Amino acid sequence: MTTPALTDTHCHIDAYDNPIEILDSAHAAGVHVIAVTEDPGKYRLLRTRLGRRNGVDVALGFHPLRAGGASPNDLARFLRLLPQAKWIGEIGLDFSRTGAATRKQQIRVFEAILADPQLRTRPVTVHSRGAEPETITRLAQAHVPAILHWYTGPLSAVDDALAAGLWFSINPAMIRSKKAVPLLQRLPPQRVLLETDGPFARSGSRPAVPSDVLGTLDHLARLWGMSTDEARKAIAQNEQRLRCTAGEPPPA
Repeated sequence: MTTPALTDTHCHIDAYDNPIEILDSAHAAGVHVIAVTEDPGKYRLLRTRLGRRNGVDVALGFHPLRAGGASPNDLARFLRLLPQAKWIGEIGLDFSRTGAATRKQQIRVFEAILADPQLRTRPVTVHSRGAEPETITRLAQAHVPAILHWYTGPLSAVDDALAAGLWFSINPAMIRSKKAVPLLQRLPPQRVLLETDGPFARSGSRPAVPSDVLGTLDHLARLWGMSTDEARKAIAQNEQRLRCTAGEPPPA
């Protein structure tokens, strides 16, 4: 029987010192990588650098902290690139102390992106720090197949996200955080995906790498009262459902 492949749905490959080595290690571990980017320029650079490499998809992103200072030309460039992108991310809203000053600009960019009907046919990984209810409301209205990356918001908004058909991606830092325990207990296995947010998130004392999704899988299996194989199959089925919803073929 073939072991189902897993996907790191949110990894900043371009932020590692040795991205090719990291991708080779992930491929050897059977982990497909979604390489998120923070702006259209970085998306184009990373696509050029990685070429048609197996085991990775480069996602077209516009991080809210960058979107806050975006010009109309920057947004137009993002929308022009959208047809060639198989995944979208990292996009979203950030109303934390860091992003509060650009709240209006972020909303303008996020809503313009969500208004493009092409987003309904692509998986989207979304940043929502300090703006979780606002982000969930907009995603629900746009009917976008979206993943809430590293969710740290109120539990009261989780049910709204689930009702809207949204997904939650879990990383190594989350499974080590006491603050994340109520969220992990609340989420149904059918709505969980894996991520690392490497190298910014950590796995123990080092930056997380894509193969760390295997440790997260083990933790979730114990939480759900499943074997690791059962949990792997459940998450692989979740990935397949997300891709089918978005019209995205399985990873190469």
